Amino acid sequence: MTAFTKPIFWRDSRMPYVELRKISDARQVCYALHSHAHWSLGAVTAGKSTFSYRDATYQISAGDLVMMNPHWVHACNPIENQPWAYVMLYVDAEWLSQLRYQMGLLDAPHWQDIATAVITQPELFAGYGDMAACLLDEHQAIEGKQVVLTDYLVRVMQMLAQESPAVLPQASSTLDQVAVYLRTNCSADVSLEGLCQQFGYSEGHLIRAFKQRFGLTPHAYLINQRIQLGQKALKRGLPIVEAALNAGFNDQPHFQRTFKRLVAATPNQYRYPLLK
Repeated sequence: MTAFTKPIFWRDSRMPYVELRKISDARQVCYALHSHAHWSLGAVTAGKSTFSYRDATYQISAGDLVMMNPHWVHACNPIENQPWAYVMLYVDAEWLSQLRYQMGLLDAPHWQDIATAVITQPELFAGYGDMAACLLDEHQAIEGKQVVLTDYLVRVMQMLAQESPAVLPQASSTLDQVAVYLRTNCSADVSLEGLCQQFGYSEGHLIRAFKQRFGLTPHAYLINQRIQLGQKALKRGLPIVEAALNAGFNDQPHFQRTFKRLVAATPNQYRYPLLK
């Protein structure tokens, strides 16, 4: 990754429920399809790109806000090397569920998917910029950052509450159990044959049904979960090699290649935020 595409990550141990990523020139930043355990809210600050989200594709440009539910597969990539820039906010789903519950938007403090994928609203976009600038300001007190972040997310959640609820693919308790199993055991040596024996699928049927449900094959889902586990380890300051082995990778180079493909940053860049 060349210098001009180097991302900036911000996080603070006093606000463990949020992380911010900023990149000023994303022409060479390419993601493979992936998902997160948290809810994501991004702002395109310059140029335009292609946003793939589950079964839909959107052309997004400066002024747009994009959002991604936990575990919904997505990718955002440049268009023919055209310049674009963005800021992305990652919010812990449990923390946000509690906020939505306190606002009276949920009947219980449990995550409920949000249907909206892209919005273009100048006031919310401007507010996003102010919020991000506050978090990145090393001279701003942590109490101020907490207030600004919460106030902004309250505005966003109030606006989104007016939208229709998300429509999920037809539920399958068995496939959901497979996904939970992969998330829980992602660092172990999980084979497709073993999954089929445990959950009663043929290999071909499991691959097709799982991908239709989650947007990734079981193997890709497993690798995605391993990278998330590696991110958690890097946040705690663990050495890259230790994060790789703990996440189920056989060696550090494999972890680094996969990490860069899914996170569009190196483990070292992610481990050491440029701003705190």
